[in-house]
Amino acid sequence: MKREETKVIQIGNVKIGGGNPIAIQSMTNTKTEDVEATVAQILALEAVGCEIIRCAVPTMEAAKALAEIKKKIHIPLVADIHFDYRLAIAAIENGADKIRINPGNIGDMERVRQVVEKAKEYNVPIRVGVNSGSLEKNLVEKYGGVTAEGIVESALDKVHLIENMGYDNLVVSIKSSDVLMCVKAHELISEQCNYPLHIGITESGTVLSGNIKSSVGLGIMLYQGFGDTIRVSLTGDPLEEIKSAKLILKTLGLRKGGIEVVSCPTCGRTRIDLIGLANQVENMVADIPLDIKVAVMGCVVNGPGEAKEADIGIAGGVGEGLLIKKGEIVKKVKEEELLETLRQELLHWEK
Repeated sequence: MKREETKVIQIGNVKIGGGNPIAIQSMTNTKTEDVEATVAQILALEAVGCEIIRCAVPTMEAAKALAEIKKKIHIPLVADIHFDYRLAIAAIENGADKIRINPGNIGDMERVRQVVEKAKEYNVPIRVGVNSGSLEKNLVEKYGGVTAEGIVESALDKVHLIENMGYDNLVVSIKSSDVLMCVKAHELISEQCNYPLHIGITESGTVLSGNIKSSVGLGIMLYQGFGDTIRVSLTGDPLEEIKSAKLILKTLGLRKGGIEVVSCPTCGRTRIDLIGLANQVENMVADIPLDIKVAVMGCVVNGPGEAKEADIGIAGGVGEGLLIKKGEIVKKVKEEELLETLRQELLHWEK
């Protein structure tokens, strides 16, 4: 797949656009004013692979807290502003590496100009965000409802507004909870502007439905070459967002590294707790720095054959299991020793 060539933007110590690696983003769900809790969550997100973090800034106290938070984290921090232009200005002054605004919510042009001037002074990128749920009434009427065309026009209006104020250090985000509308909007906007795109399916839902909608939507957009930063929006633990984003990128060949776990569906031949074993293996390999494929198979009948494409695998039997390498059985062990046997093989893996 060929990635769209977009403008390079620097967000803290991370470059996006222009063919740079797609950065994984998430958002804290702590109160930003609570520095300790917010830092703890960001550090946990960093540990699983978050590369850019966004924090809500609903109060002046939250804006000022960014300065303390920044001292204790290692990834770029984006300030999320909704209505008060003074909070955007304060966030920039307190170290935000990027701000997220919808100029239509900020107020009159003079207020927007003050935010743009402050961003220009500090050379802080502005993410222009438009959601289908907040589309302007005139555009809803113009297009006979909420449409991809309306979302794109709304976003470009705001981009041109900021460009006319002499600033082009921009990232664009157009989101919808409607997957196909979101995809179409990105197809349209990619023809009309070359700013980096932050992509995601907004309000996608719980861990189950959100993962499915995000995987479909992000998968289509990424395969078409759109997207410079991504977020999997889930109603759940933000750490799950990072795990899902990494797997989506890896599945599409857009990211290397880390152990890939494959496992067979359960069937009547299964004689071990395959579901539990597969989950245990996935958790166990999370912090082992190998770029290999591990198979977890439920029976010794098809296990070796099905695991042939994996570098190493295990297959369960009645009270025992097999260790398999490239489809060849290398060892038979007791069922209760299967997991530890695999772990030791991985820890002493020779490339």
